[in-house]
Amino acid sequence: MLLYIDPGTGSMLFSILIGIFAALVFFVQKLIIKVKFLLSGGAADKEAAKNAEKIPYLIFSDSKRYWNTFKPVCDEFEKRGTDITYWTASPDDPALSAEYKHVHAEFIGEGNKAFTRLNFANAGILLSTTPGLDVYQWKRSENTDWYVHVLHAAGDPTMYRMFGLDFYDAVFIAGDFMKDELLELWKRREIEPHELPMAGIPYLDVMKARLEKEGRKEKKEGSVPSVLLAPAWGPSGLLTTLGPEMIEALVNTGYDITVRPHPQSFTSEKELMDRLMKEYPESEHFHWNRDNDNFDILNSSDIMISDFSGVIYDYTLVFDKPLIYADTGTGYNKVVYDCCWLDDEPWMIKKLPEIGVPLKKEDMGNVKELIDKALSSESKAKARDKAREETWKHAGSAAVMIADYMISKYDEVKKKKEEEKPEIKKKAEGKKEGKGEK
Repeated sequence: MLLYIDPGTGSMLFSILIGIFAALVFFVQKLIIKVKFLLSGGAADKEAAKNAEKIPYLIFSDSKRYWNTFKPVCDEFEKRGTDITYWTASPDDPALSAEYKHVHAEFIGEGNKAFTRLNFANAGILLSTTPGLDVYQWKRSENTDWYVHVLHAAGDPTMYRMFGLDFYDAVFIAGDFMKDELLELWKRREIEPHELPMAGIPYLDVMKARLEKEGRKEKKEGSVPSVLLAPAWGPSGLLTTLGPEMIEALVNTGYDITVRPHPQSFTSEKELMDRLMKEYPESEHFHWNRDNDNFDILNSSDIMISDFSGVIYDYTLVFDKPLIYADTGTGYNKVVYDCCWLDDEPWMIKKLPEIGVPLKKEDMGNVKELIDKALSSESKAKARDKAREETWKHAGSAAVMIADYMISKYDEVKKKKEEEKPEIKKKAEGKKEGKGEK
């Protein structure tokens, strides 16, 4: 008799197996790091960090790409006259050349060198966008009191790689659904819920303020529509699944086409990118975009075609423009993401049919007609407004909310530690007396 396992149970068992395997991998990695630490004389570095002056407020950025997330926070601390330290793993991070009196930026090295410094950080409150704390190379420092994660884009915090936020003390959120997802995730993992302060998304605030200042890009009379293809990276991304077919169909529309791959594609999918860029060289109406700042291309395009990339929400929430999303049946592989532990699809996936027009594989030959239809339709505007309300709370005020929380939490933690000192001293003296009696 064949053993039957229903799809729901099978999915759960598979998730459990993935979790067990990942836990074993992380355990081995942690053991290796500890051995390297001991062999490299790390104990001396650890003691030096412990004796170093404590940094009340510390920001860590693993890439200059996240300066738009941290700049408004730095600006807020500068405005208040409160010192904050900014550590970056990018030697050309804009923070390093910014003129501040109260923001102290420092390049701490790249890769493992940066994480080694972080592992001994002596700080009160540490703010970062980097997931995977205490999972990969970046370990919690025993000299840092409170770790806080801030989102660098709209969407689901459960779409990080597995265990991405489990070891932070708090996660800034921007919508009620984020709280629901994270609480359900931690409940299933039997993890004590972290603090989830509602703060908003500083990155989107910066983009919105810039749009209000610079204005929308005006179209020349008689010009053809400009279409932006901006997919996610990875095996489920649009360029991986339908790259040549998708680009060919767009080129045949006669419209201005710009392809902006995810920056990670040029690292993790270099062979694919090299091949596509060779097969489809730039021309009058076809361009590749690799700008570090995506503002200009988002502002100048009339419509976006994407899959499940987070840039969808930059485009629809800030610029309020039409979207076509790939619904080709390939889906996305969520096994490696935190959301695979949840029964429901992530919010940003469920929202796609509401805010965008689906592009099915059989529609590829009619993509021009689909673009024209999406450009002339106004039915999605209300859905974009609703999505904006759900995932972008405190629009324009995120930096204020974040600074308020960090300062308040630092005072709270400091007060708690001061109150604990007499008790710790009392216990230490008790142990000492006990040893003397023996």
